[in-house]
Amino acid sequence: MLDKITRLADLPARAAMSAIFILSALGKVSAFDMTQGYMEAFGVPGVLLVPTIAFEFGAGMALLVGFRTRYCALLLAGFSLLAAAVFHRDFSDQIQQIMFLKNVAMAGGLLLLAKTGAPGQSIENLISRRRRSA
Repeated sequence: MLDKITRLADLPARAAMSAIFILSALGKVSAFDMTQGYMEAFGVPGVLLVPTIAFEFGAGMALLVGFRTRYCALLLAGFSLLAAAVFHRDFSDQIQQIMFLKNVAMAGGLLLLAKTGAPGQSIENLISRRRRSA
């Protein structure tokens, strides 16, 4: 029963966790100069914006389709914690405190995905089934 629940929850969980990274990457593209200025205001070199967009979008899509799920989830968890520490450390501002905790919660969910992989509908599962039947 637990295995069935895990398989059924897998795709919606990955979709929910990947959405924030995919949409964030697209938002950064549409507000490139503003995002670059925001990063630089926190001491992060603006030249890192393009690799950040590529990482968020690529890892988010890989997570969504279930490709290298454990690795992507682990990297995205680290990215979320790093972003929290750099951009959301002003705990006197309640919004920043909530954003920090949101990133920590996302990291927790991503670590669970790193533990379970993608046992449901995923590229990993498809490849695994084909190997077993070959």
